[in-house]
Amino acid sequence: MRIQRQTKGRKGKGVTVLLDLPAQEELLQRYAKALRKQCGVGGSVKNGTIELQGDQRAASKAYLEQQGFTVKLAGG
Repeated sequence: MRIQRQTKGRKGKGVTVLLDLPAQEELLQRYAKALRKQCGVGGSVKNGTIELQGDQRAASKAYLEQQGFTVKLAGG
C-alpha cells in the first residue's frame, strides 16, 4: 500500500491519496470513514483509492499500520 500527496488538477489544494489498497469497495468505504474520523477531514473513495483532504500522510500511515497493513510513503 502506498500513500502520496497530490495537488495536480486541484487548484493547488493538496489531498492525500491511498493507493494499492487490497480491499473491496465495501471495505474501502469502511476504511475511508474511519480515516476521515481519525484525521477530522473530508474525503472519498474514487476508482479503488481513498482520497483525504489535506496532508494526512502521517496520521493515515499510523492508523493503517495499526490495522496491520504495510505502508510506504510515495512521492516527494
